[in-house]
Amino acid sequence: MQCDHFDAGRCRSCTLMGVPYAQQLADKERRVADVLAPVAPDLLWVDPARSPASHYRNKAKLVVGGTAGHPTLGILDHRGRGIDLRDCGLYEPGLAATFGPLHDLVARLGLEPYDVPARRGELKYLLVTHSPGGEQLVRFVLRSQRHLAAIRAALPTLLHALPSVRVVTANLHPEHKAVLEGDTEIALTPQTSLPMTVGDVTLQLGPRSFFQTNTTVAAALYRQALDWVDAAAPTVVWDLYCGVGGFALHAAAPGRTVVGVETSSDAVAAARRALAEGPDAGHVEFVVGDATTTTVEPAPDLVVVNPPRRGIGPDLAAWLDASPARHVIYSSCNVATLARDLAAMPSLRALTGRVFDMFPQTPHTEVMVLLERTATPS
Repeated sequence: MQCDHFDAGRCRSCTLMGVPYAQQLADKERRVADVLAPVAPDLLWVDPARSPASHYRNKAKLVVGGTAGHPTLGILDHRGRGIDLRDCGLYEPGLAATFGPLHDLVARLGLEPYDVPARRGELKYLLVTHSPGGEQLVRFVLRSQRHLAAIRAALPTLLHALPSVRVVTANLHPEHKAVLEGDTEIALTPQTSLPMTVGDVTLQLGPRSFFQTNTTVAAALYRQALDWVDAAAPTVVWDLYCGVGGFALHAAAPGRTVVGVETSSDAVAAARRALAEGPDAGHVEFVVGDATTTTVEPAPDLVVVNPPRRGIGPDLAAWLDASPARHVIYSSCNVATLARDLAAMPSLRALTGRVFDMFPQTPHTEVMVLLERTATPS
């Protein structure tokens, strides 16, 4: 992949830019294997799940810079000035097609970009998610409600220019903090969730819902997990950190009980909506709770964990190590915390692993490991 912004030094986010994709992937596999070797010396590696080297991102987190009437959509430089990255080669074509009309709307409304050094302005970010069905969810991250009425009034114009947009919201983020969003979300369209069809499952993404950035590789991740689940033939599956239910809904099958646990009530509501709108898939339920402490009935034969970068931590690792679960599937975006957690579960042996290249052009990667119990819990 070639990028003029990288070559000119305007954006260095893609630290592997210029490295051939095959080499990027081989280096990632080698690093992951080296980190896990001390705690999983017999791990059998499946061929990695490859990604397109470019045009793979299904979501954009666009910092709004520039001035009212002349905004930039992209990132900020070290002085807080906007760098326009609407032509970035990482975005799916259908996602990139939304940037021009959104830019024109922001300019026409005169929405004042938030000036980070001066701590002044209104519009902080535009967050856009693109579905496999060619639809979008658009979020305006604002400092206050000052321009909310203007955005509402301009919605018909936006939806005429972008008829594929299904969900529009405003997020209020009044504080000067290095976080992406605030606590208040205001729906501006009747529809509040974006259908995301992955394989045979249609998930429902709300404005705050997490979904993998790379739809192609996310589909491979879910397929691999389902293959491992089906081979293990569990009666009861727990999906901890279930989010909007991706692993749980893929694992659902007649005669199998699946329980998803997630701390976000919005995500659980989205998972329940996807369950209600999907085909009958056996007994599936979603529970709001802390994945590290919440226990439900019945006890699991197999547990899927998909934690944030910090990993599952010592308490959940100890519980899993002593649990009745015969298998654990651990999906991780941080191989260092994965290695730490595997070391804390000596009764479970890592059998098989696979790298999923969610983020070409960067060193980040996802890895999933299948664990099998080798010792009976005391």
